[in-house]
Amino acid sequence: MATHATSDGFDPVIHAPQRLRICALLDSTDQAEFGFVQERLSVTASVLSKHVSVLMDAGYVKQNKFVRNARQRVWLSLTKAGRAAYRDHVAALRAIVEQDSES
Repeated sequence: MATHATSDGFDPVIHAPQRLRICALLDSTDQAEFGFVQERLSVTASVLSKHVSVLMDAGYVKQNKFVRNARQRVWLSLTKAGRAAYRDHVAALRAIVEQDSES
């Protein structure tokens, strides 16, 4: 799987605001239900779905579907690569902020 990050860890796939928020939320837990993520981000299902698709295509997010109470539930989680990419991206952002604050 190709990496999307620059040599310093900055990842343009993750950097888009909603995708960054999705990764931050999923990094704090093993998995989260699609509806919960949608509610927390205050976005429509279609907006969330589009961003999740980009993250899935990059290999950063996976989804698991379960049937509960005769309804299908979709759970999202970061892959190992996604968790590493997210954390590297956050470290790159911190380095940018720290570098700029030292100037």
